[in-house]
Amino acid sequence: MTSTSYETQMSSARIAVVIPSYKVTRHIAPLIASIPSYVWKIYVVDDACPDQSGNFVKANCSDPRITVVFHEVNQGVGGAVMTGYRAAIKDGAQVIVKIDGDGQMDPALIPNFVDPILSGEADYTKGNRFFDLEKVRAMPKVRLFGNAVLSLMTKLSSGYWDLFDPTNGYTAIHARVAEHLPMEKLSRRYFFETDVLFRLNTLRAVVMDVPMEAQYGDEVSNLKISKIVTEFLFKHARNFMKRIGYNYYLRDMSLGSLELPVGLLLFCGGGVFGIYHWANSMRAGVETSSGTVMLAALPILMGIQLILSFFGQDIAAVPRTPLHKKISRHVL
Repeated sequence: MTSTSYETQMSSARIAVVIPSYKVTRHIAPLIASIPSYVWKIYVVDDACPDQSGNFVKANCSDPRITVVFHEVNQGVGGAVMTGYRAAIKDGAQVIVKIDGDGQMDPALIPNFVDPILSGEADYTKGNRFFDLEKVRAMPKVRLFGNAVLSLMTKLSSGYWDLFDPTNGYTAIHARVAEHLPMEKLSRRYFFETDVLFRLNTLRAVVMDVPMEAQYGDEVSNLKISKIVTEFLFKHARNFMKRIGYNYYLRDMSLGSLELPVGLLLFCGGGVFGIYHWANSMRAGVETSSGTVMLAALPILMGIQLILSFFGQDIAAVPRTPLHKKISRHVL
């Protein structure tokens, strides 16, 4: 396919780009200028920006594709993206791409995110900066460790075991799937990207990683890791329990629905039994009998085996059939 015919095909796809805008006045104009011509509409959401970036875009960007939406109160990146989603869906977009306004995400990569959706392979695509091992080795070890921990928690809470780089905000979604997101329930702040993955899993949507490189410059991140660790941990635990309840008990029942509770019961019961008898033996100054040790160890081992079997089934249950092929449009 020639570049001209490819751009024609992309133009007919009604691709919308949503840019949450907060303290990005220095970067947003060149970012908008670099968005390819085949993009149908561009939505800049001024999230009560103190720099008035929305007015800046209106005054300095003459691109007719631009629609600027203003928030009277700051809602966070999640709130801004949801506003952009609603506007794009209302106007008839087919695929919605979200790009941050700080210039770290190259608009030239938009086809990499959109193509799997248009070809029917995925409902939602997200960037992954950790595909290239050479680039990964050059990253600070603390950052690598932090991302590995976040990725593990996201795998548990979202159910997408084959994804990495969960906080990456370069994403694309089919509009039909975006319509079915419970937008009023999604996290409004920095947990937004992870919360979307959890909600997509409850919809049984197909999510795909897209290799990419971030463009780092003089932008300043508003994310303070020390302030969100506890919040993220709590929200991951909450979403994990909700996902298990929705997928294994409310909407469906499987062998895993039995393996997890029985495994936890055996593991915790064996642990409590062992600790109780160990404490009694310590107080009496005698050794715990081998029979008692076995009675404690056996249910613990059986519980671990059942829990691991459950996670094996959970990994195998990652959605593989795109949702947007099976659902029809509805108005928000």
